[in-house]
Amino acid sequence: MYAGLKRTESGGYECFFEYQKPTIMSCVEFVATLGSIIILIITMPFSLFWCFKVVQEYERAVIFRLGRLRTGGARGPGIFFVLPCMDSYCKVDLRTISFDVPPQEALTKDSVTVTVDAVVYYRIQDPLNAVVKVTNYSNSTRLLAMTTLRNILGTRNLAEILSDREAISHAMQTSLDIATDPWGVKVERVEIKDVSLPQQLQRAMAAEAEASREARAKVIAAEGEMKASRALKDASDVLTESPAALQLRYLQTLTNISAEKNSTIVFPLPIDLISHWISSNPRDGNNSRF
Repeated sequence: MYAGLKRTESGGYECFFEYQKPTIMSCVEFVATLGSIIILIITMPFSLFWCFKVVQEYERAVIFRLGRLRTGGARGPGIFFVLPCMDSYCKVDLRTISFDVPPQEALTKDSVTVTVDAVVYYRIQDPLNAVVKVTNYSNSTRLLAMTTLRNILGTRNLAEILSDREAISHAMQTSLDIATDPWGVKVERVEIKDVSLPQQLQRAMAAEAEASREARAKVIAAEGEMKASRALKDASDVLTESPAALQLRYLQTLTNISAEKNSTIVFPLPIDLISHWISSNPRDGNNSRF
């Protein structure tokens, strides 16, 4: 009986059991096994150095005897026994492995050429499938990641690639995980590292951004001038309504002028002397020029 996990249509996993018929050992296999045991007994205790193997906590060993997979699944962690000249084994690392996807040049949905690179994190979930069902799971996963990245970029616009990298990473991770599940590989994470654009497109986008910033600056300056004009108008209305405020402003201006280091001599003139000329009507013809 063999137990394992398989992916369901909803994306989860379920446990299954398979009953395998016991394999009948042929005469050649029986003789080879018996001979290996006899040699092992004769060469003891030196043969024990080649018979006992150790795998670490993060490793599993898949053992083959005369080309057939031994029952019981992958061995480890700990120590296990192999027959010399009969058994061969392959160690599988269960730790998370990361690799860089080389920069891929692709044509986006809006016909823009971009170059994108990424990083992929994966681990071995089923050591038996990783050894039996694929020749080199690491190289196969790398090639599949490059192809998947180009395919996903072809379905997105340039604006989506630049602004929504997380969605692209999630779509790539889901696609890779489904494709590598028969190999016993679990893709845990995919991250987009960099997006490179052609030089002409970069200059065009920079010019567009600069023009947009200049337009916003002009709008802000115009709004500031409008607010300043309204403030000056309100101040002039206050000074017109209050002669005392006008006199205080006059004295403040004289103080500011006299505080500067210059050769100008300021003679303050009382505001009462010129109030008559300020309040006179221009139509009376009594105005005087200073």
